[in-house]
Amino acid sequence: MKIFKMLFLSFIFLLNLKAYDLEPNYSLIASGGVTDLVLKNNLLYVATTASSVDIFDINTKIKTTSIKIPQIKDFMQDTIDSKIYSVDVLADNILILSQGEKGGRNIDIYNDGKLERIISDENRLFIARAKFLDENHIIYALLSNQIYLYDIKNKKILNETQISQSKFSNFKLTRDKTKVLISDESGILTMIDTKNFELVKKFEGQNLDNVFQVDIKNEIILTAGQDRKAAIYSLNEKISYYKTFPFLIYSAGLSPSGKLAAVASDEENNVTIFEVDTKKELFKLKQNRATLTNILFINEKELFVTSDHEQINYYKIN
Repeated sequence: MKIFKMLFLSFIFLLNLKAYDLEPNYSLIASGGVTDLVLKNNLLYVATTASSVDIFDINTKIKTTSIKIPQIKDFMQDTIDSKIYSVDVLADNILILSQGEKGGRNIDIYNDGKLERIISDENRLFIARAKFLDENHIIYALLSNQIYLYDIKNKKILNETQISQSKFSNFKLTRDKTKVLISDESGILTMIDTKNFELVKKFEGQNLDNVFQVDIKNEIILTAGQDRKAAIYSLNEKISYYKTFPFLIYSAGLSPSGKLAAVASDEENNVTIFEVDTKKELFKLKQNRATLTNILFINEKELFVTSDHEQINYYKIN
């Protein structure tokens, strides 16, 4: 009887260790592979590889509109879709960073049905990411790991800094947009002040290779590492560790509280959700169709997962 009881308890213990598999509750279909996501006022803004920013109402699950970016000529002079690298929303303005011609990038602001060119591909800047700071300022990063503060109204650069000689990967603004956290191929994270570009802090020691993505919520930092490590740091430096997974971690996202971390965890494009405090794996999100590009929590119980495929998966976790 004792042996049976011990086996039963061991079985229950193993069940508790295993992450619970979840399939999508529903899916949205974008115009192309998804590169970036922003959620504002129940509208999901989806940057795609198909010259389009799609806008979905997450209550009705309907695509309300698509902002079309002109197609471009490639190096062979063939007409191709422009890849949208990033999107952002502030009030009625939509910031769009897109692929230009001859390797350049375009930054436009869409408002009231019109596109206004802010930075042209003629400048031959290899811009990788751009976001609003406020209604008159944007911050953008070059692949060369230079960060710029740009004045929209006066059309001039106000500040710039070289983060390191390593190739840029990703940046994430804090909620109040006073700081920006930059990741690159060195594995070191650099936080700077968004007004004066002065160094705030560096986070290092957990990732030893390229950090594809970084997220920061409620003073908790999460990374997606090429070295198969998802690193966790806290701004107060009380937390610093990593979890290893069997495949390159292309994408990662934190819940609004910073209590839950979600990472691309294997070559089947599944997402593992774990508790930041205990490191316990809770859920495995399945049926993602391609290499993951974004993990976006709506709240502590709902999230979207996107990939190089046009399918956007929604999951509800309990």
